[in-house]
Amino acid sequence: MSADAIIRLEELGKQFYTANGTVTALDHINLEIERGEIFGIIGLSGAGKSTLVRCINFLEKPTAGKVIFEGKNLGDLGEAGIRTARRSMGMIFQQFNLLAQRNVLQNVCFPLEISGVSKTEAKKRAEELLELVGLKDRMKAYPAQLSGGQKQRVAIARALATNPKVLLCDEATSALDPNTTKSILQLLKQINQDLGVTVIVITHEMAVIEAICDRVAIIDQSQIAESGKVSEIFSEPKSRIGRQLILGDAVENTDFGNSRQIRIIFDGRASSEPVLAKLILACKTPVNIMYAATRDLNGTAMGQMIIQLPEDETEARRVTSYLSAAKVPFEEVTEDAV
Repeated sequence: MSADAIIRLEELGKQFYTANGTVTALDHINLEIERGEIFGIIGLSGAGKSTLVRCINFLEKPTAGKVIFEGKNLGDLGEAGIRTARRSMGMIFQQFNLLAQRNVLQNVCFPLEISGVSKTEAKKRAEELLELVGLKDRMKAYPAQLSGGQKQRVAIARALATNPKVLLCDEATSALDPNTTKSILQLLKQINQDLGVTVIVITHEMAVIEAICDRVAIIDQSQIAESGKVSEIFSEPKSRIGRQLILGDAVENTDFGNSRQIRIIFDGRASSEPVLAKLILACKTPVNIMYAATRDLNGTAMGQMIIQLPEDETEARRVTSYLSAAKVPFEEVTEDAV
């Protein structure tokens, strides 16, 4: 275990025994998470990522391997030792898990109260944390009176109440809109930088990993497909699932073969208008650039571009329909046309 590692997973496995047989949720998981980093774990639904985060803090007891936290194997500890370790791992969830009958301040005080902290000290700590997450003015509000983003901020404050060394985020932004997601991710980054808390982000969204994570592990069918620095994984994913998550299904599935080509004519549109990018985003299918000769004349785009359409006729028709609707001039050309 490296000197900087706070968590190490060695040959971790988890099986569930059901009436229909044994289900393997995790299989030979080996990971090292460094102190003070933001580490992402990403996978599709059912890949095993939520089971993994619950094994890290022993809410689920692994059936094989080790979880080593700060040099201690959690499997060797008794219940009291596991509870102590768990207090050093705050956790936030997709559905917030706030207590509806308690107001914001009381929700944040709750973990402190069950840890034996006096009410005066708990209230003081809760107020500090609510100021940190930008909700000091809503202390007396109840969860039902809060937006989704505000609820998650309360959940973050509550998770930080016991001064954890690790913050486990299980799909913490999945129920939020894009703008709220951005603000919550910024808050997590701030907490990581200002408090030195190690953050582990479990998600199925590549944008979340890209926004805040230092390193990432991709989990697929209960195993780690690949892991490394986010910049390296994003620039050159080595696994099939990595390419699918980063580049998208269309890159894997689109076939061009000897499909139709069209010439897009630029004859006066603004150079700043990203015609091709908008087309690809709108149609959700890639196109193949065969030839391009365009130039900017005082902010106006002039020239032409020849693109190859997907071989699937439905996808090809979607592209030409978009161009027609957007009033972008185009014409069909033969394969060797330039």
